[in-house]
Amino acid sequence: MIKRRKRPKSNRKKFELVHKYYERTGFYSFVGKNLKNAILPILGVILLVFIFNKYVYNINDGLRHFTETFSKNSVLIVFFISESILGLIPPEIFIAWAKKTSDPVLNLFILALLSYAGGLVSYSLGKFISKLEKVRLYLEVKMAKSLKNTQKWGGVLILVGALLPLPFAIACLTAGMIKYPFKNVVFFGLFRLARYAIYGWAIFKVVH
Repeated sequence: MIKRRKRPKSNRKKFELVHKYYERTGFYSFVGKNLKNAILPILGVILLVFIFNKYVYNINDGLRHFTETFSKNSVLIVFFISESILGLIPPEIFIAWAKKTSDPVLNLFILALLSYAGGLVSYSLGKFISKLEKVRLYLEVKMAKSLKNTQKWGGVLILVGALLPLPFAIACLTAGMIKYPFKNVVFFGLFRLARYAIYGWAIFKVVH
């Protein structure tokens, strides 16, 4: 009779250790708090958009006018700058714009790539800032919490920022400031593409 070999428990133990570490350092509460803070504004914006669209002005007409007024390249340049500098403009606006273009899926994919590239630019900007002592000292005070979180959670924080409504550009910027390995930022940042696929599917259902 052949005895079955017991599977090694190293992977399970490793997972438990990682889980306990994130639990102890407050990672789960951090994500939960930020999601809670993000959900209410998002729901508020959706409600305002619904009311505005129904009683004030047809948003689809506005988006059509927007696509006819500004060239594709102009919109993409503005979006890339925004995604490279702390995500100044909500990406949902540009996803809605993509739906009104002649090739929505292609333009959504371009937006996703530009957002991903913007995160890498933010990382490079963070590395550059770390060499400017006065700027670095100023930001270390202003962004102390973000820097501390990045030091504790590293790539997982970038992953969360890529997937969830959390500041992806800030996560990449702080990663650059603490010289977090670039290859890890490149890998975890790829999940940004998945977020745009999900958001695109949802927004494309609303915008006609």
